[in-house]
Parts: sequence; C-alpha cells; structure tokens
Amino acid sequence: MSRLTIENKVFEKMDFTINRLARGEYNNCVFKNCNFYNSDLSNLVFRQCSFDGCDLSLSAFRYTTLNDIKFINCKLLGVQFSECNDFLLSLGFENCILNMAIFFKLKLKKTYFKSCCLHEADFTETDLTNSMFEDCDLQRTIFYNTNIEKADFRTSYNYSFDPERNRIKKARFSRFGVIGLLEKYQIEIE
Repeated sequence: MSRLTIENKVFEKMDFTINRLARGEYNNCVFKNCNFYNSDLSNLVFRQCSFDGCDLSLSAFRYTTLNDIKFINCKLLGVQFSECNDFLLSLGFENCILNMAIFFKLKLKKTYFKSCCLHEADFTETDLTNSMFEDCDLQRTIFYNTNIEKADFRTSYNYSFDPERNRIKKARFSRFGVIGLLEKYQIEIE
C-alpha cells in the first residue's frame, strides 16, 4: 500500500477533530489556526512543517516523525512528545503553551523555546545541550537527570532544579534566576 504524500500545502482554519487529518507524509506544509485538540496524529510524518495558531492539546503523537518542525502561537497542553519517533526529531517553539508537556528521554540538542509557558512540563532524562530558553516561564517544570550543559536560561524565570541531579556545566543563568538552583537547600537570600 502506497503512502499518501502531501507537499507545500497550506491548511487554514481546519477542524481536524471533525475530519481527521489524512494518514501520510506532510512535507513543507503550513497548518494555520487549525484545531487538532485530542486528535490522533500517530504514525504520521511531518518534515519542515510549521504549525501556527493551532490547538494540539492532548493530541497523540505515537511514532510520529517530527523533523524540522516549528510551533508558533500554539497550545500543546499535555502533549507527550516522548512518544514521537526520535529519529531526526527536531523541534522549535515560539510563544507556545506547553503546560504538562512530556519530553522524557528525548534528544533535543539546540532546541529553541521562545516566550513559552512550560508549567509542569517534564524534561526528565532529556538532552537539552545547547538549547535556548528565551523568556520562558518554567514554573514547576521537572528537570531530573537532565543534560542542560551549555543551555541558556538567562531570560527565563520560575525554574527550580537540583544542580546535583542534572548536568549543568556551562549552562547560562541570570544573577536573579540562579536562586532557583539553590531552592533545595532552603536558605534565605536577602
């Protein structure tokens, strides 16, 4: 059975909760203001695509290929990115809501998060080497056995993690943000 291939197509204001996205490969496609809420996007292939203003909250991405994908102004509440096909996984996020998203054990080197809300997201055992967190809210985000070497958190806030349980060599923090690294010691800084 041949697989459907869709290239260079713009999908705008479509509700994929009513009409499911066709199974296949999507190359260089744009999804603008589409609704994927609680959709099953498993086993699909997306290459060099962008999602702008879309709601992908609670969508399933089991074995989905996400290669060079940009999410802009999207809601991605509770998305389990850890279920994606990790081969050539490449993502970028700008002005997205990623609350409770799960990135467990993924290799996300050089991933860009800009102006994102990541409340209670899970980066346990994730490789975030050289990643950029620009102006992100990381309240109650989990970093455990995470590699954040050379990652940049200088403009982000509300993060808290244990430097003894994460690899942080050459990670960058602001003077005020570094307090989140000392939280476990329950010290008072004035």
